[in-house]
Amino acid sequence: MSTGITFNQKRFQTKPPDKGSFPLDHDGECKLFMMKYMRCLRENEMQNSSCREQSKDYLQCRMDRNLMKKEDFSKLGFTPEEDLKKS
Repeated sequence: MSTGITFNQKRFQTKPPDKGSFPLDHDGECKLFMMKYMRCLRENEMQNSSCREQSKDYLQCRMDRNLMKKEDFSKLGFTPEEDLKKS
């Protein structure tokens, strides 16, 4: 019987994602927010720092519809200063 691993190969340990898994948006509940984010990325040469507002809106949609765990935005890399600039 063969294990598929030779003596020279390293075994890779898999680990779950840091934030856990989350369901896919099969019903397209947040598709509009995702499309706005993707359009922003295309218009800004894939520079996600230019699309933080759209990213935040998309994540908020996912949290509101229980497609991901509700999380404080500061834990997701957003700062309160960004909210002040927005208003």
